[in-house]
Order: sequence, then C-alpha cells, then structure tokens
Amino acid sequence: MPLTVLSVAYPFTYVGEDAVGGSEQIITILDRALTEAGHRSLVLATEGSKVRGTLLASPRAKRVLNSAIREQGQRLHKRLIAQTLARNSVDLVHMHTLDFHQYLPPDGTPTLATLHLPPSWYPARIFHLRRAGFYLNCVSASEQKACPPSSLLLPPISNGVDIGRFAPSKAKRTHALALGRVCPEKAFHIAMDAARMAGVDFVLAGEVFPYQHHRDYFEREIVPRLSKRRQFVGPVNFDTKKRLLAEASCLLVTSEVQETSSLVAMEALAAGTPVIAFPAGALPEIVEHGRTGYIVANAREMADAIAAVGEIDRDECKKAARRRFSAKRMVAEYLRAYRRIITGTSTGSERPRTIAAGSWLVNW
Repeated sequence: MPLTVLSVAYPFTYVGEDAVGGSEQIITILDRALTEAGHRSLVLATEGSKVRGTLLASPRAKRVLNSAIREQGQRLHKRLIAQTLARNSVDLVHMHTLDFHQYLPPDGTPTLATLHLPPSWYPARIFHLRRAGFYLNCVSASEQKACPPSSLLLPPISNGVDIGRFAPSKAKRTHALALGRVCPEKAFHIAMDAARMAGVDFVLAGEVFPYQHHRDYFEREIVPRLSKRRQFVGPVNFDTKKRLLAEASCLLVTSEVQETSSLVAMEALAAGTPVIAFPAGALPEIVEHGRTGYIVANAREMADAIAAVGEIDRDECKKAARRRFSAKRMVAEYLRAYRRIITGTSTGSERPRTIAAGSWLVNW
C-alpha cells in the first residue's frame, strides 16, 4: 500500500544532491527512493531545494543566523506542518532536525524523529515525551549507547550512501582531502596541520554556514593555514565531490565531537579511498583500522598514517562499502519502521518494545 511521508529538514537548509549536511543528504536519498517506489514524498525544506517528490518551500535565510531568525524559522515550520497535515492525508511525519521538538505535529500523528546529532545536543525531555505515535531512532550503535534509557527509542538504522554512484579513479592520488561543513567541531585545521607534517598537498571542500561562530572559526583557524599546497575550494556539487573523493589519496576526518555517523567517510570508501579519522563516536564503526583506513589520536599520528596509506587495498575499501553502507538497505529499514509505527498508532496497539537491532525488522 503506497504511503504519504512528510520529511522535515532543518529551517533554512537546502535538500538535494548537492546538500552539504548529513541529514539533508539522507532526506534526499529517502525522497528519491520513496518516489521511485510509488509512494508520495513531501519534503519541507528551504526554497530552491531539489526533490523528486513535492517540495514545501520555506524561505532562505537572508542574514547571519541568530536566535531571532532561528525562532522565526521554527514558527514558520510549525505553521507549514499544520497546513500540510490539514490539506493532505499524511501517513507519517519524519523529522530530521535538531530542534524538531519546537514544531512537532499534533499528538497522535505517527512521527519518527531521527537523531542525526549527538544525543547531548538535544534537550533531555525529548527522550521522555508522552505522545501517541511518536518514536526516536539513532543512526549508529555508538549513538544509541550514548542516549538515556527511553521507551521511545527504536533500534538504530545506520546511514547509507548510493554506492553505485561512486567509482575509484585511475588518476594518480597525491593529495589528502577533507570535506564537510566548516565549523569548529569538525576541526579541519588539524587535518591541515597533519597534511603539512606529512609533506602532502591538501584540499578542503565545504561550506561555511552563516553562523557567526562558524565564520569566526574559518577566519581564525583555516585562513592562516592556507597556501599553495593547502587549498580551500568552498562548497562543491555532487559531481565535484565524487571526483575529489575518487582522486584523493585519503580522506581525513578530524571531528572533535562524538560523530553519530559519517556519510563522507562512507562515500570515500565507496570510491575506494581510505579514511584516516579520529576515534570520535561512530567513526571506529565505519573505519576498519588497518583494512579500510586508520583510526588515530592526534595530528602526528594522522601524518604518519597519511604516509602509510599506500598499504591500504582500495578494492577492500570498495567491498566494505558495498557490504555495509548501502542506501538500499537503509531505505528498506526505514520503510519497515514507517509501517510499524503507522500500524501501531492506527490500531491503538500497545507501544512496540525496543528489542535487538535487526530482529524486530524481520519478525514484525
């Protein structure tokens, strides 16, 4: 039976193939998969977003994002969600935002909130909300372990990427790469220092979002480290990202927060490119030390790993990505979760138990 799913992105963020943020990339994959499978996909995201289903456009941010503008975006999201539910027969609302608790749909609406960011970034009360038909899910085992006990938590659904869209390059790989949102917690300045110590060229690709502390970080830590051998190329589209990942000798991930996942690490492995990363959150779940890359503790160890990256078999990276990080697997798990939530709510049945990951998907 076809479903109608409303996916909600963070206010003022773009959804589409060229999206920078991880949650926006996951919405893009789900929107495409739902539409191709004959379901109806509604996506609430900023104007200009490119979706396969129906875009419910919210305004772009015209200035640096501050608390007043964010609150305005939350109020508008709440109104747009209410209007959408009034005009459409929506089976489930899927929230992908940090501040989803500010604009939840009416109590009783089947709702899944995916926690894309560290649990400590959300208010503690979200784990104890008493709402019919409301559930949470994490995107990795390590994130699930970091959550407080909650009957709202379903087993985690690990992120996935479109493996077939990434291909290894035959070009000579000489530079290290870092890619993502340029902000303090990503600590890309450490990656730049590691590349300098290793004596290799370095490329940083990503967007500096209009938050003042992001801009301050860029000017303070990134700009002084730029040189002919260490370049910042800004935000890139999907095709350029694929090329950069395929041609890099390795991807450097220097996050200083507990990453709940790392789509760019999965994409790099899908392109046959080893990943060198700090042991932050889910990264040790993604990078198999010594097989698909290295887990390191600091810039010096990262520099040593860059020098040793030639020992990693790129075919093994590709095989690991196909086996573990398929978007097709992720979509199938979300569809099972959607139907389980919808059925449990519409029949008024007892809240499903949180049991071991995988088994409930098979036995439901």
